Amino acid sequence: MDQISRVYAVYNSIIQQIPHFKPKVAIVCGTGLGSMAENIESIYSIPFQLVKGMPKSTVDGHEGRFVFGYIDSVPVLIMQGRIHFYEGYSAEEVVIPIRVMKLLGVECVILTNASGGITYTKPGTIMLIKDHISTCVPSPLIGKNYDSFGTRFPDMSEVYDKELIELAKDVALSKNVELKEGVYMQFAGPQYETPAEIKMAKVLGADAVGMSTVIEAIAAAHAGMKVLGVSVISNPAAGVSEEKINHIDVQKTIVETADVVLDLGRSFINSLSKKNRW
Repeated sequence: MDQISRVYAVYNSIIQQIPHFKPKVAIVCGTGLGSMAENIESIYSIPFQLVKGMPKSTVDGHEGRFVFGYIDSVPVLIMQGRIHFYEGYSAEEVVIPIRVMKLLGVECVILTNASGGITYTKPGTIMLIKDHISTCVPSPLIGKNYDSFGTRFPDMSEVYDKELIELAKDVALSKNVELKEGVYMQFAGPQYETPAEIKMAKVLGADAVGMSTVIEAIAAAHAGMKVLGVSVISNPAAGVSEEKINHIDVQKTIVETADVVLDLGRSFINSLSKKNRW
């Protein structure tokens, strides 16, 4: 089965199970942020293994299911657990869910992640992604272009929507929550970066690093969806401090920040709904 056939297989499998639900916003939950799916008016959930053609999530902290429901009357799709390049999937396979979201009618995608901080090093810091660096991972657009999703050579000068960023900042200001802005760089993983790699990332202009998000953002922008990227700093990046990095500590930090991210997300979607009159 080629990749476009897999995209439509996933789409068809979903609409057979929940045929009349049309999400406007999709949220991809990063490490430790799966609780976002537990705090909505859920009407239906589908484990990845019950969706034909859908890659499976194999990482601790990623539930691996689609949750459909409402946040303040806005129909949303939450991807509780994402697919990663380092799990052995191709870049094109990683973005199957993003392309399915487009087919389902999603207009705005919120991509969240846990990251290592270079410029911002305090654990729990929330950084809006204003741009990214994709040097260390392959583009999901390599190979045959599917014109139904986007042009062969898409512009990437504004992957992360400026209006969404400003709206997120306004929401945070109203709640007295400090947000940072920065450039995010995706590494392939699954190993954490070396101090030398972090020095390279800093020279290139990265403020934070991680193992997800960029590939998905490229596919979403290619498909014409608006993207908001939210990165939670879980730890100082390698070499920035003398601390060693381990996945358990990363998860713990993100879980401790999840309530703040959840509250901001709910208010952001509410404001976005009023702006778009959904």
